[in-house]
Amino acid sequence: MPKVIYPGTFDPITNGHTDLIERAGRMFDEVVVAVAYNSKKKPLFNVEERCELVRQATTHIPNVTVTGFSYLLADFVRDQGATVIIRGLRAVSDFEYEFQLADMNRRLAPELESVFLTPSNHLSYISSSLIREIASLGGDVSEFVDPVVEAALKKKFSEA
Repeated sequence: MPKVIYPGTFDPITNGHTDLIERAGRMFDEVVVAVAYNSKKKPLFNVEERCELVRQATTHIPNVTVTGFSYLLADFVRDQGATVIIRGLRAVSDFEYEFQLADMNRRLAPELESVFLTPSNHLSYISSSLIREIASLGGDVSEFVDPVVEAALKKKFSEA
C-alpha cells in the first residue's frame, strides 16, 4: 500500500498515537504524520516543537516522515500524493465526530478514503489533554508518553 496521512494536533504525542503510527507503518509504504496548526486550540507546544517531539518519538519507525500543515486536510493529502487518511478511535464517543470528518473529506475530495484504527486496549484511555493536565499538576506521565515528551512537558511546566 502506498502513502497514508495521519493528521492531528499531537499536543503532545502519546504512546497511543505512537501505537497507531507503528501499526500504520506495517500496513503502508509511507506514513506522513501531519501535525496540524489549529487556530481554535491553544496548544502547549508550537507546531515546530510538536513536529520535533513526533520525530523523536517515532525514530524507530523507518517509513515515517513528519511535517506541519495549516490548511485544509483534503488539499494537504492531495499535495502529499496520498489517498488515505488514518484516524484513531479510542472510544465510541469519538466515532460520531470522526465519521462526520470522514464524510466531509470524502465530499471535498471523493478520491480520499479514511481508515480507522483503534489503539491497543491498554492505551485506549490516553489523550493528549489528559497528559497535559496530569503533567501541569506535577503528575507522572512516564507510562503514557515517550521519555523525550516527558522531559519536554517537565521543562514546559517548570517555565510556567
